[in-house]
Amino acid sequence: MTELLILGIIVIAVLAFFNRDWIKNRFFPDNQRNYTMDDKFNSDKRDREKEIDELLSKMGKNGINDLSARDRKRLDELSKK
Repeated sequence: MTELLILGIIVIAVLAFFNRDWIKNRFFPDNQRNYTMDDKFNSDKRDREKEIDELLSKMGKNGINDLSARDRKRLDELSKK
């Protein structure tokens, strides 16, 4: 009897492992699926502004020379959008 219980638990665990994406989508749906185009745009805009603010605060401490070449390039890309 205990062998069947252990086997059942193992089978359930294996099935859950291989179907974890379906389980995740079924019980924890992606909230962004219902976003409108405006919501997506505003979300992206907030993310860009947050990244720009982080780079500017880093630059504000010690000047533009404190930014790496990669940070300067990213700041230029974000400021053009």
